[in-house]
Amino acid sequence: MTTTIMAREAASTPQVIAKQLQSNQAQCERLGEEIRKFNPAFVYIIGRGSSDHAGVFGKYLIETELGVPVCAAAPSVTGLFGKKLKLSNALVLCISQSGRSPDILTQAKAARESGAICVALVNDTSSPLAELADVVLPLQAGEEKAVAATKSYLATLSALLQLVAHWAQNEEFQQALTKLPEQLQQAVEAPAQLTQEFISPLRHCVVLGRSFGYAISREIALKLKEVCGIQAESFSSAEFLHGPVTLVANKLGVIDIDLNDESAKAHRDQIREIASRGAILSQICPVGTDLHPRTAPLTVLQRFYLDIENIAVAMGRDPDSPVGLNKVTQTV
Repeated sequence: MTTTIMAREAASTPQVIAKQLQSNQAQCERLGEEIRKFNPAFVYIIGRGSSDHAGVFGKYLIETELGVPVCAAAPSVTGLFGKKLKLSNALVLCISQSGRSPDILTQAKAARESGAICVALVNDTSSPLAELADVVLPLQAGEEKAVAATKSYLATLSALLQLVAHWAQNEEFQQALTKLPEQLQQAVEAPAQLTQEFISPLRHCVVLGRSFGYAISREIALKLKEVCGIQAESFSSAEFLHGPVTLVANKLGVIDIDLNDESAKAHRDQIREIASRGAILSQICPVGTDLHPRTAPLTVLQRFYLDIENIAVAMGRDPDSPVGLNKVTQTV
């Protein structure tokens, strides 16, 4: 039985995303057409925390499906250094749960003034960010009470998936999205993948993935820090071999994100190399049937959120009140 707010909200995600995909269908069709007419030279993504991690997923998604280069904003460039960027040929995606952080608002305002198309993927449609944007794509996640974001993060990924599927006019991709809520529910009901026995002894660990696996590794590492107090860092499995791999000689704990996509062979070869050097491995992988390679990572996160909440409770921690964190973080 789910008892914490985090667990209840994470478990509600399949219903949240089912509603979102239906409610945003017409909006994504219109937005896809508008973006094709605008024909952006590049995509510029603005976000902080989990929203920034969603932007990394968006980068892989847009570049692999559409061939349009994507870069992440450095909010301090505008907010602290006062520099205006040349974004007149850009599609700007502003990602925020609350839509209220001052640095995100500053970036969005500057993007609009530069002539970019500014799209807000935001949960609070009455927020200042929603008012600033040219187009609002609602996350439709409802109020998120847990400090550690779960359903809003997954709703951001599904919104990006639906937007890109219509922008690319990819009917197979669009059809795959209709199966996503059921697949997420299968992940909710699936057995745990991460265990307390693996997590509890850790003081440090790394989370390794490749491509889309790396994208979600950033969110997984963040939740290990927030909810369990573990110093966790995410790496591309390829990048990890360029120096940090020396750490595994000390029996470093490694969470392996194993996705069955185009990067699978390269990633698995690298994981075997890391294991041969003494790493202590725990593998997490997609859950569900008939998975599309672009939607499969969401099932990994769906299962992970429930696992890490359960582990935190077993460790005597309160996942609803991570030490030192607030629901809305104000940065400039």
